[in-house]
Amino acid sequence: MDVVVVGAGQAGLSAAYHLRRAGYEQGTGFVVLDHSPGPGGAWQFRWPSLTYGKVHGMYDLPGMRLADEDADPERPSSEVISGYFARYESAFDLRIVRPVHVTAVHEGDGGRLVVESAAGSWSARALINATGTWDRPFWPRYPGQETFRGRQLHTARYPGPEAFAGRRVVVVGGGTSGVQHLLEIAEVAAETTWVTRRPPVFREGRFDEIRGREAVAMVEERVRRGLPPRSVVSVTGLPMTEAMQRAREKGVLDRLPMFDRITPTGVRWDDGRVVKADTILWATGFRAVIDHLAPLRLREPGGGIALEGTRAVRDPRIHLVGYGPSASTIGANRAGRAAVREIRALLDTVPAAL
Repeated sequence: MDVVVVGAGQAGLSAAYHLRRAGYEQGTGFVVLDHSPGPGGAWQFRWPSLTYGKVHGMYDLPGMRLADEDADPERPSSEVISGYFARYESAFDLRIVRPVHVTAVHEGDGGRLVVESAAGSWSARALINATGTWDRPFWPRYPGQETFRGRQLHTARYPGPEAFAGRRVVVVGGGTSGVQHLLEIAEVAAETTWVTRRPPVFREGRFDEIRGREAVAMVEERVRRGLPPRSVVSVTGLPMTEAMQRAREKGVLDRLPMFDRITPTGVRWDDGRVVKADTILWATGFRAVIDHLAPLRLREPGGGIALEGTRAVRDPRIHLVGYGPSASTIGANRAGRAAVREIRALLDTVPAAL
């Protein structure tokens, strides 16, 4: 291949679309490998209670909009977006190879890259990595965690609020998912406690294009310096919705600072405060899925992969889309287009090895 795309979420499909438009033939010029069993990227794994109407912004894939009749706000987002992605793949004849779990990318012969998986290997002149974060949930570690006699689970396995009926639940995390979980669970749980590492910042009013660009620029600067990226949402604050306003008035959003240890029956702070709990829900986010790139030694001392745009500073053949500043639906679209433009310029100047 000329190009291997790893991942078929929004960023990977955008890259595939622009590769087709740039004249690369599918199956010989490029291939898209996807770890998931079907279309939809990480969206296919979202919890049932996350309806499409609760999604904070979904930007259309390039060349094909999500039709209004398919965007029922009451349907689970996993169904709406997976269906949209499936129609997109069909409309543009994007023959995704799945399920393929890429295990490593390393140097091959003649300046080529070798992309390895249990399903076989591919040789490529360039690689677009669009693996996202869903397969790498972040679990913090606290003293006594292994002694807890209740249930611990992460957002990645959140089943919906019904599973917490009558329970005493500690929700850990100040992001959008944590607040959505908390509001749902509070309706059915015996008791909820909200714990965050930093005081949450609630955003009032309209989030305009200028503020959006400023937020993206902050994430982009971290990536340029080779630091692990933070999500765009982490620097924009939480949008204060009507549901959140009602929850705040009821005391549901009364936040506690992070506890110091976990006990067999709950959590404890060093000042003596104790909260009894049956369940701890870790809404603590995800990390980029990039371990398969380790043989290329792209990481900087700060722990991240430094990028110029989408291009890895240490290797111009490698582009990361849906990473850092492009980890949003509109950012993923733009990153896919930018990566293909740079890769085409690079490959046009470097003869293909035999």
